[in-house]
Amino acid sequence: MEADGAAVDRYKPRGITRVLSALAASAHGLAGAFREEAAFRQELALAVAVIPLGLWLGHGGVERALLIAPMLLILIVELLNSAIEATVDRISFERHALAGLAKDIGSAAVLISFVLLVAVWLLVLLGR
Repeated sequence: MEADGAAVDRYKPRGITRVLSALAASAHGLAGAFREEAAFRQELALAVAVIPLGLWLGHGGVERALLIAPMLLILIVELLNSAIEATVDRISFERHALAGLAKDIGSAAVLISFVLLVAVWLLVLLGR
């Protein structure tokens, strides 16, 4: 990375230090999402019900994975949506069409992940 034509030195951990640093950052992100995002807490509560149910209802590993994966995807998409919202809010609280569009697209991604959850559950459970 260069700034004004000069190389910028910054410490980047390597090896196990990098892995531990990444795990700490991930834990911090999860804790922040849990603390600050009601939607993430609600989806996590849903996951507490859906994941064990998927393990119980699934016949074999593939069905269990199919029933669980969309729920995990919802959590992932919600984390990314929350990151987009936090970034947009950090830039400005002013209403702007592009800021609103970015937030709406993130919300649409969460909605589509819920559609995937319902579709997979119906296809797996009704397709027997």
